[in-house]
Amino acid sequence: MGVYIYSGHDRSCPYEKLGYVKKLPQRKSPRLQGYDYSQSGAYFVTICTHRKDYLFGDVVNDEMQKFRLGNIAEQRWYDLPNHFEQVVLDGFVVMPNHVHGIIFIMDASVDSVNTDTIDRVPTKARKPVGTASMPSARPKLGTIIGTYKAAVTRYANRILDDPPSKIWQSRYHDHIIRNEANLKRIREYVLNNPQKWESDTFYG
Repeated sequence: MGVYIYSGHDRSCPYEKLGYVKKLPQRKSPRLQGYDYSQSGAYFVTICTHRKDYLFGDVVNDEMQKFRLGNIAEQRWYDLPNHFEQVVLDGFVVMPNHVHGIIFIMDASVDSVNTDTIDRVPTKARKPVGTASMPSARPKLGTIIGTYKAAVTRYANRILDDPPSKIWQSRYHDHIIRNEANLKRIREYVLNNPQKWESDTFYG
């Protein structure tokens, strides 16, 4: 099974219901100590809104109805490979007060992933669609998430008439995906998130 990396700082851990996350003793950082988050591999991330406010939309009849800010959050996510040439995107969903996404961090060639955790990159994964602006060195996961959050905030301030003063929580959850079975479970969790919203950890 996977490596457990949730620190217990936030009791609203979305992975508890998947059955492969346990809470660890509190520490200053929610990241796995000693782990190189720039190495190639697959990661499942959850990023929550400030105070878990419903900033991105609402679920109606088991379908996510996005506000304009929700659309911005989705668009900026899919723009990430244009800024990081080693990033390949997989499953993703915008929920009322959080986003879930699967990220592959690749080696220099985006056609292969050098990791013991995943044997291959799935064909459904999104590859870069433009000229990457970052150098060839693999970015750290935190850098990718920080860039994404900043982009959403920047576009919201530019486009919305009355943008929220604060969009994101300062931290995020991440899970290192160790094998294909783990990847499949997480994909299904992401895909079915709107249908299971009322039983979701972040509902309410």
